[in-house]
Amino acid sequence: MEVGGVNSPRNMLDHSKEGSENTHIEKEIFELESSQNGGGYNYQFHSMNALEILRETVRILRYNSSGFMIIAALFICPVSAVLMSNLLVNQYVVKKFTVRLLLVAKTSGFPLKPFIKQSCQRFAETAVSSAMCFPLFITLSLLSKAAVIYCVDSAYSRKTADVFKFFVIIHKIWRRLVLTYVWMCMVIVGCVTTFFVFLVAVCSTLSVIGFSPDLVVYAAILLGLVFSVVFANATVVCNIGIVISVLEDVLGPQALLRSCVLIKGQTQVGLLIFLGSTIGMAFVEGLFEHRVKTLSYGDGSSRIWEGPLLVIMYSFVVLIDSMMSTVFYFSCRSYGMQAADGECQSILETMTTAESMGIQ
Repeated sequence: MEVGGVNSPRNMLDHSKEGSENTHIEKEIFELESSQNGGGYNYQFHSMNALEILRETVRILRYNSSGFMIIAALFICPVSAVLMSNLLVNQYVVKKFTVRLLLVAKTSGFPLKPFIKQSCQRFAETAVSSAMCFPLFITLSLLSKAAVIYCVDSAYSRKTADVFKFFVIIHKIWRRLVLTYVWMCMVIVGCVTTFFVFLVAVCSTLSVIGFSPDLVVYAAILLGLVFSVVFANATVVCNIGIVISVLEDVLGPQALLRSCVLIKGQTQVGLLIFLGSTIGMAFVEGLFEHRVKTLSYGDGSSRIWEGPLLVIMYSFVVLIDSMMSTVFYFSCRSYGMQAADGECQSILETMTTAESMGIQ
């Protein structure tokens, strides 16, 4: 619940004029309304649902639109272009991997229907693409997440995001950010591997007992639904873990454990955010597959402008997803947050100042 006379992220941002498109005016309104309750900048965040987090994200985006657009152009768009175009994917490796998956599916009792073949090919492409793009993920993509977190933190502290300060901060936290990301990758790969081992074991057992191939497929679909829920929860935990590794002095498994504790009671909100982002990315990827990769109409000349446009759309969805994860972190963190007197300083700048004083 909101407390009267106390600033929350929504109070700070939600009162700005929605029809205004002037960035300078937006910033003035943002800062003016944040100081109307007195000289102290007291923060009392409140827990928000998924729709409120989306609204909050839009307010922050309007407050510092130029900064976020620069992040998208420099860090997110190059990764999106390479990922969607499968530029680094070796089709020979994909075909070999697909054949091996089909052999495993056949020995497990699956009928080799078109749906099974397409699923195997799609998974093979995703796995190979993720492996080949890993250097981009651990550099540009990770930098984009850190930059988004820094800008959101700066917006909540009503300070201007500074490029020099960002690189000073990223120099200090880069090691723990990379370690946390590596742990995140291991968790995701572990979930997928466990699912496939369990899927093969269950389906092979059903096939040996004598169940029909159709029943084996139904059992696999049921297991897939259960896995989807587990995978979504793991992804939410990992996304918040990345935010925690930037804003708090924890890394690796400690950051993921802290994430589990932090989102307790707010898991449904995180799952809705994940679902919305996943649907948005899948929709843009489907459009790219149909309109750019597959020549299904005309002479293909529209690819010249449709390809870059879809890459920009995909990058924007990724940007919004990162911003919503950061806002979700602040929303979850609100439970234990007390109002603080004096000027509110961003978490990252507080950490940097403390470390500098410790060195001196």
